[in-house]
Amino acid sequence: MSFETRLAERKDELAEKWGDLILATYPGETQAIWKGQKNKFANPVGNAIDNSVTGLFDLILEWDDAEKVRRELDYLVKIRAVQNFKPSKALSFVFLLKKLLRAEFMEELKKEDKLEELMLFEARIDNLALIAFDQYDEAKQTIYQSRVKEVKNAQYNLLRRANMIVDSTATGADKS
Repeated sequence: MSFETRLAERKDELAEKWGDLILATYPGETQAIWKGQKNKFANPVGNAIDNSVTGLFDLILEWDDAEKVRRELDYLVKIRAVQNFKPSKALSFVFLLKKLLRAEFMEELKKEDKLEELMLFEARIDNLALIAFDQYDEAKQTIYQSRVKEVKNAQYNLLRRANMIVDSTATGADKS
């Protein structure tokens, strides 16, 4: 039986374990809330993790459409980007899948002299990490641009309130 067939047979179990490993990167209280609350409105982050890992697991098994992988990965990466994680911790969830697969299959594959199948599959996870890194960078840039715009707007409003600048649209002075 091929390694991918083994993964496909256990995909729900493995996706759930991967989700648990991701939840373990959060503080204990947060883990308890997100793991215990299944309502997607009361627990949007926990729900997103569950849905994302399930969808990603299927797509990693298929590995035939990079754009689908990117779309499925996007929400999870954006969640991690807005949280106060260092980049290495924010994206560590990708490598947790490697850790899980090694824990679940390493000994069995060694005995069968099929470790190469695991290594080949791990190349997909490495590619997933590269996609995630690009998405993380894009998300952080968007956050920074939003913050700069917010600061500029706040400064403009303060100066306007202090009558240090004239709002030409309010006075009608800017009629070209």
